[in-house]
Amino acid sequence: MDYLGAHMSISGGLSKAIDRGSAAGCGVVQIFTQNSNQWRGKAVSDSEVSLFREKREATGLHDVVSHDIYLINLAAAPGDVRDKSMAGFLEEMERCARLGIDKIVMHPGSHVGEGEETGISRIIDAFDVLLEKGKDYTGKVLLETTAGQGTNIGYRFEHLREIRDRSAFPERFGICFDTCHTFAAGYDFTSEEGYHKVFAAFDRILGLENLLAFHFNDSKKGLGSRVDRHDHIGQGVLGLSGFRFLMNDERFASVPKILETPKGDNDEMDAINLKTLRDLVE
Repeated sequence: MDYLGAHMSISGGLSKAIDRGSAAGCGVVQIFTQNSNQWRGKAVSDSEVSLFREKREATGLHDVVSHDIYLINLAAAPGDVRDKSMAGFLEEMERCARLGIDKIVMHPGSHVGEGEETGISRIIDAFDVLLEKGKDYTGKVLLETTAGQGTNIGYRFEHLREIRDRSAFPERFGICFDTCHTFAAGYDFTSEEGYHKVFAAFDRILGLENLLAFHFNDSKKGLGSRVDRHDHIGQGVLGLSGFRFLMNDERFASVPKILETPKGDNDEMDAINLKTLRDLVE
């Protein structure tokens, strides 16, 4: 079983995501641990935790990764949104600790017009509090590369390095490289020369040893567009070349590679996208 997988719905219970991932041929899965459109999550019962852990072990998945809810913005100014974001992320850490999930992917946040340096400082301050409070969660927080749409932080590798390096807990961070976002942010890895250049820059700025997950998404928008629009593998502007390089790069063989491609009305698209990627292996 390889390290390819997809984001799976938890409709009907957290453990259902394991069943769906296994049925689609996933070696890894990503989930929301709660309804992604609500600030507060439903408490997870002991029986649900046990069932989730049992099914994960039975399927032999390499990894289960969590993604925090999109409402969370740790770059927000003091006030209601920041308070809810702090509480929401702390809850996420607590649920993941109970479920045995040791990677939480998150979008760093949006400065909402107050400037990148202000936003980055607020994110750092937030994590210094959260990682001190959430001691039951001993895993990593994976800062996701973003497209830079609107006032989002994280579209430069340097943003993520600054958050990590200025934190009181730098060892608690890893990176999730989203192919659509990073391409839309202006990093072109679709040619062999460009691929080596982008990952050399990543290694220099962030360290390849800290690249702990990928989101595999084609992009509906072009290089440097700063627009976040996912597409199916090989059907967008990215095409197949960048994915071919990634699928054949031994450095990333055991790094989770998770589809966040559109679900639509076709339940088979995850399996189709996974096959497209596996067919690229030389």
